[in-house]
Amino acid sequence: MEISIQKSTLSNHQTIQITGSKSESNRLLLLQALYPKISIENLSNSDDSVLMQKALASNESVIDIHHAGTAMRFLTAYLSVQDGKEVVITGSSRMKERPIKILVDALKTLGADISYLENDGFPPLKIIGKKLTKNKVTLDANVSSQYISALLLIASKLDDGLELTLNGKITSVPYIKMTLSLLNEIGMETSFVENTISVKPKLSDIEPQTLTVESDWSSASYFYSVIALSTIGTEITIGSYKKESLQGDSVLAKIYKSFGVTTFYDENSIRLVKTEESKTSHLEFHLSDAPDIAQTIAVTAFGLGVECYMTGLHTLKIKETDRLVALKTELDKLGAEIDITEDSLRVNVSNDIKSNISIATYNDHRMAMAFAPLGLKTSIIIENADVVSKSYPQFWEDFSSIGFNLK
Repeated sequence: MEISIQKSTLSNHQTIQITGSKSESNRLLLLQALYPKISIENLSNSDDSVLMQKALASNESVIDIHHAGTAMRFLTAYLSVQDGKEVVITGSSRMKERPIKILVDALKTLGADISYLENDGFPPLKIIGKKLTKNKVTLDANVSSQYISALLLIASKLDDGLELTLNGKITSVPYIKMTLSLLNEIGMETSFVENTISVKPKLSDIEPQTLTVESDWSSASYFYSVIALSTIGTEITIGSYKKESLQGDSVLAKIYKSFGVTTFYDENSIRLVKTEESKTSHLEFHLSDAPDIAQTIAVTAFGLGVECYMTGLHTLKIKETDRLVALKTELDKLGAEIDITEDSLRVNVSNDIKSNISIATYNDHRMAMAFAPLGLKTSIIIENADVVSKSYPQFWEDFSSIGFNLK
């Protein structure tokens, strides 16, 4: 499906309800599979979370998780501790290019039985579940936090728990802390001191409890971009959010202040208001703790004609696509000047935005959603627009409801 966005004007004072966080939902779904007395409210309706639920309930010998990277990492760990269960886990052609050797090596250190069926270090994997007897493992600290979280989520089921040592400077700390907070919430004992994370064993059952998933901050980023690209006084309310969030992407409130957007916290929602024009012509952000919002920020900066330099982006190269290359390619089409390295991206000042440019999305939901707010500045075409269902199925309906002219 291709969507054409004609140059649009925002309807002011709209309210949008965003689905639960995919990151929180997928963690809780795995914990619910391990501890069935957990109930979950405001679960994400994203493709990734639907696939996660389906995979956890499956009795099939082959599980296909398509493009769902989080599900691939978390399920690899989960299936490793399902004693006596033999499963092949596979995915899309892009998934077969996304590395998983670091996680597999760590699980093997703990005693897991995992083998590669095609290329060494990449899915598909054959996993024979068993009781894991070891409890200590070491990883480089700059690896994807999903590898670390995958290990932490199964740690309480190991006889002696888990002691995980991280070598070097840790990236994506908020995602690790999110995992530990959810473990604490269901009664697990954890510690995170310097570069060592420990989870105590919990081999007995837990108390029945209901956990409510906060709405997804990554999805909120597109509305921050919309308000930043609007005129002073424009506002929108989105829910359900809380000020003390577990999600690293909640740093949006601070970052978008630089683009003139003020965040007001109400009881169960946030109100985004364009209070001023961006005061600076040059911005710098280090995003190793929140790389998923880099695409949104890059497009916002381009739309406002603000020079923006972002670092800490090394994990973007192994996402649904190489997001750094994809951003440069598509923004260049619109008239931008973009410089990239292995872990950084610079948007140089450009005041000319070309019209009716067709944006490729590379099977990446965030490419489609990050570019959509530019419809306030120019007419633009989004290819393969239904890819948004991976994390935010009602995205286009919500954008239409706030005034975007979609065809």
